[in-house]
Amino acid sequence: MTVFQTIFDLIAIRSFSNLWYWIALAVTWSTASHWVLGVPYDMVLRARRRGGVAGEDLHDITRVNVRRIMGISREAGLVLAGLVPAILSFLAVTGFLYDSELAQAVFLLACPLCIVWLASLRLAKRLEPGLETGMPVELLIQVLARHRLTIQSVGLVAIVVTALWGMYQNLRYSVF
Repeated sequence: MTVFQTIFDLIAIRSFSNLWYWIALAVTWSTASHWVLGVPYDMVLRARRRGGVAGEDLHDITRVNVRRIMGISREAGLVLAGLVPAILSFLAVTGFLYDSELAQAVFLLACPLCIVWLASLRLAKRLEPGLETGMPVELLIQVLARHRLTIQSVGLVAIVVTALWGMYQNLRYSVF
């Protein structure tokens, strides 16, 4: 058995029957819902409980991350607006039209993450002026908590759709 055969056996191309894909899916959505606009959600909870310095820290890190997101949007927004849909289209066509399970798996992971990125970008654009002028911490906590709920909702739908599609694919290729 060659080294390449061992690697390909370890990283099976049949993604939906591979445990590593499901672990990656769970870790991805867990991470996405923990880091809201690049701010760890435990900081939001700490600011809600303690206020004061924790609230100021939350305000500061949110302002920095919103500036970073908006900077990326301004600098690379046009390129990303063309490149990301092209990649998603390639994955969708390759996956669902040409029946590539790996492309399907990557598409089912990437497409909802793009929805989360667009929602985060929209929120960052809305928050940017308020963070510069001194938005109340209570309002910021509420907005970040609501955005986390949005991310978790998208993640829940994505996991359910991916699980259903993965079960369908596994049943389709199983031999009884």
